Amino acid sequence: MLRTAMRVLRRRLFFATLFAAACVPSALAQDKAQKPKTQKELDAMVREAIELDVRRGDGRSKLDALLPTLTAVPLDAKARALWSKAIAERWSKGRKLESSGDHRFFPADKATGAPARGRYLVGGETKKPKGLAIAMHGGGVGSADAGGAFSAYEAAVRQLGYVIVAPECLEATEYGWTDAGTEEFVLDLVDAALRTWKVDPDRVVFVGHSMGGYGSWALGGHHADRLAAIAPSAGAPTPIHSRKGGPIVDLQDGVIPSLRNVFVAVYQSTDDPQVPPEPNQFAVKKLKDSAAKWGGFAHDYWEVTGQGHGAPPGGHEAHLARIRDAVRKPVPDRLVWQPVLAWKRQFSWLYWDAPKQNAVVQADLDREDNSVSITSTRDTKGLYVLLDERVLDLQKDVVVRVGGTEVFRGRPVPDLGTFVLTSLQPDKGLQFCARVPAFAK
Repeated sequence: MLRTAMRVLRRRLFFATLFAAACVPSALAQDKAQKPKTQKELDAMVREAIELDVRRGDGRSKLDALLPTLTAVPLDAKARALWSKAIAERWSKGRKLESSGDHRFFPADKATGAPARGRYLVGGETKKPKGLAIAMHGGGVGSADAGGAFSAYEAAVRQLGYVIVAPECLEATEYGWTDAGTEEFVLDLVDAALRTWKVDPDRVVFVGHSMGGYGSWALGGHHADRLAAIAPSAGAPTPIHSRKGGPIVDLQDGVIPSLRNVFVAVYQSTDDPQVPPEPNQFAVKKLKDSAAKWGGFAHDYWEVTGQGHGAPPGGHEAHLARIRDAVRKPVPDRLVWQPVLAWKRQFSWLYWDAPKQNAVVQADLDREDNSVSITSTRDTKGLYVLLDERVLDLQKDVVVRVGGTEVFRGRPVPDLGTFVLTSLQPDKGLQFCARVPAFAK
């Protein structure tokens, strides 16, 4: 029996030794994975993240790979100030624009022989601009010319004291401003302009005539958190008819609801033979209905007769004078967001990992209660509330309720990952240091 017991003991020791040996590489790997990153390594990771284009290719997956490590780095006030300065320096090294003239944003491809593309013109107040106006041209299938918008709007924008950037659609299609990567191109120009001049990011406006009016409506809704105002002229959101030739029953998604905090100045002539007044009239009615439902939606509708498809009386100067005092509030107390772009994940102080297309989200801050209340027409899985001192008090518990049900209560912990995630555009107004879930985990 003793020999049997010894054999059993030796067998157990043998397998225990094998198990311990097998665990050594795994334990070493775990220790290596958990080893804190050096400052130099973190600098490199932040630099890589800031330079990624998360809208195209594998940029999003690369960012996702970096975020867990960065999110594990807590931010106190001192560290946040240092990282803010470092990120601002990275922003300043990004793509900039020429101070005036006619240029191409994307260089020629020598390998394929493809010519330079992404035409844009720069003018207006270029020394000390108070703000930025993106002027969108008209056109349609086979017709796209940035020169037309530049010549029409340059004097009016200069009167505002703004710099004007007039882009040209990458492809001349019926909906050129939302086709073929043009929308991303416009946002690239906004970011490049913010790097080029000391432009107040709270004074960025989209303007345009005809198809450019459509563009200012559509892109204005999609990126309302970046804008102070839009000024569509003789152009409207795409209408939805009950039947071919029938009455308008709705408008394209992702425009009207998201414009709650953007001033909208619309111009329309009732005898316009190319863009009849009904779509803009319907859009203005939707603004009024939305204001009654959600509050906000400040707008000005200027309707005349006798101008056809031309500029308004007094020219575009008279139209843009109506948005002279418009200023963005980057952290409004109430947000209404209808996402329609998979790559548009941040909207002011909301962030959605995978935005539910065409959902309508209402989010309200209650600073006395230190809470956020959210309603949504679709499940909020992956939706987060972005936080800093402008939003709620981070020294107290923050409460998040969705549809009246509490889904989060706790003290937010500022982290480097959230700070980087909200620094993918050179806009300090949209930088936040913490995030908490707006869904039940």
